[in-house]
Amino acid sequence: MTMEGLGQRLEETRRSVNPSWDVLYDRFVEGLRAAGAASGSPKPGDTLTPFALPDSQGRYVSSPELLERGPLVVSFYRGGWCPYCVTEMTAWAEAVPAIHDLGASFVAVTGETGGEAEALRRKLELDGQVLVDVDHGLALQLGLVVRVTDEVRKAYLDFGLDLTKRYGSDAWFIPVPATYVIDRQGVVRFAKADVDFRHRAEPEAVLAVLRELALS
Repeated sequence: MTMEGLGQRLEETRRSVNPSWDVLYDRFVEGLRAAGAASGSPKPGDTLTPFALPDSQGRYVSSPELLERGPLVVSFYRGGWCPYCVTEMTAWAEAVPAIHDLGASFVAVTGETGGEAEALRRKLELDGQVLVDVDHGLALQLGLVVRVTDEVRKAYLDFGLDLTKRYGSDAWFIPVPATYVIDRQGVVRFAKADVDFRHRAEPEAVLAVLRELALS
């Protein structure tokens, strides 16, 4: 996969979506940027607070347990209802074998409940764990949660998408897509969090960091 591989796919996804959504999302993202949303999320050099979450099959997984095996790639995504997330997770499913070859683990994190996380994992044949962040607890702790505006909420409901059912909460919070590489000491070595969910971290950039860690 080339450096621009996922970006190209996301642009194709964008072109497949009704342009009216872009207009709506541009306003939403502009407001988030003006408010400094996700500006306090982890940065390279920060130490990630240990966490434990259930995976999509109901088994609890802890970050210390994962880091015992080697570096960890953590990718937060909004849910299987989001076409940009499906595009991104498809790319990660393809990149996971290379991640494993470099001695690292991959976990995806979503607030989706009710079996949606496992459904997407199976659909994409993702050879990694999907962790269920109930009520966005971990994402909130990391500064990766924003509230959906009334305008976006109405558009979603009119479209037939009710996030209260997807997330099991009526708060209308939504996670900011973000990807991190954590070394074995729990230190963030790569971080990308963007309130414009139409942009995501390139798997090749993550693999480059893992290659450096493998040599150190």
